[in-house]
Amino acid sequence: MRQSYTYVANLMSDFPTRFREAVGAGAALVQAPGTSDSVHAFARSVAAGLSDEPKWLHYRFLYDAEGSRLFEEITRQPEYYPTRTEAKILAKHAGEIKDVTGQVTLVELGSGYSVKTEYLLSAYSRDEEPVRYVPVDVSDSALRAASRSIAETFSDVEFTGINGTYRSAFPVLRQLSPQVLIFLGSSIGNFNDAEATSFWRSVADHLPAGNFFLLGVDLVKDVDVLEAAYNDAAGVTARFTKNYFARINGELGAALDLSQIEHSATWNPVLERMEIYARFHADQQLYVEPLDQTFDISAGERILIEVSRKYRLPKLQREFTAFGFDLRRVFTDEKKWYALLLLERIDDTLLRASYPSPTR
Repeated sequence: MRQSYTYVANLMSDFPTRFREAVGAGAALVQAPGTSDSVHAFARSVAAGLSDEPKWLHYRFLYDAEGSRLFEEITRQPEYYPTRTEAKILAKHAGEIKDVTGQVTLVELGSGYSVKTEYLLSAYSRDEEPVRYVPVDVSDSALRAASRSIAETFSDVEFTGINGTYRSAFPVLRQLSPQVLIFLGSSIGNFNDAEATSFWRSVADHLPAGNFFLLGVDLVKDVDVLEAAYNDAAGVTARFTKNYFARINGELGAALDLSQIEHSATWNPVLERMEIYARFHADQQLYVEPLDQTFDISAGERILIEVSRKYRLPKLQREFTAFGFDLRRVFTDEKKWYALLLLERIDDTLLRASYPSPTR
């Protein structure tokens, strides 16, 4: 049985080496160096977005403890189809995924509470084979909850969580080979074009040939279905958006009137993405105490909080093929609303020089 404690990697250390030491020491949770969200990092991000025109805020900071809890509540709303649709696909095809990849380490980016991943853990632990699971998430509380839940359900799963960003995990991928790198929830849809290109480049640089990548993507569909999913009748998504500003008030010393901030989510047909905004109904000033800066926000102004791109598979395939991935399987639901793609990293000897450059 693994010990339940956190191993904090020295900020000046080589993280892959420290990660091996943490695994050897039986750590259930490893704090990646320099990846926790400091107040100053949060302040700089908010100031950068509010200095731009039009204004925006980075979606990464939606996920404090309360934000992570609210997002889990969103996934249970009747309008929010992605989670339950992806779960059904996993429940149906987890065994087939395991048959293709063989017995490998499961590494999950943005794992949250690892609820859907239990379908994969069940498939990979069949025949009483031991399974190594390495979830990566910025939420310490989500990782701890996942560790407890998985320990109660699976006796043969070796859990070593990394508390950090996606990028903090990339340097340890080679030592976890052979593996399936898992990225569920269509989280890749939150990236803009430059971020998506940077993400694919990082994965391609660190995932060895012969390893697998399981990617969940939300597909283009009827606009009414999409807009309902991000404007649930119970108002949970609205509370999720407002929590961002509650966090700004609590951590950055602002004094925003949250009652004058409205959640708004609309479909952008040109960019084929949902866009989630905070609309201000009154003039307000947002003071960022750590930087001693004040930003004026006008009545009627919208601040972009998050985007969620929806995909067409032929276009997406051109994207990941350019980074040296081969499509092994496509799993979809009956309505073709959602897809799980099982990709295999192929030999990248001739590919690195031709990686696309990040663009806006």
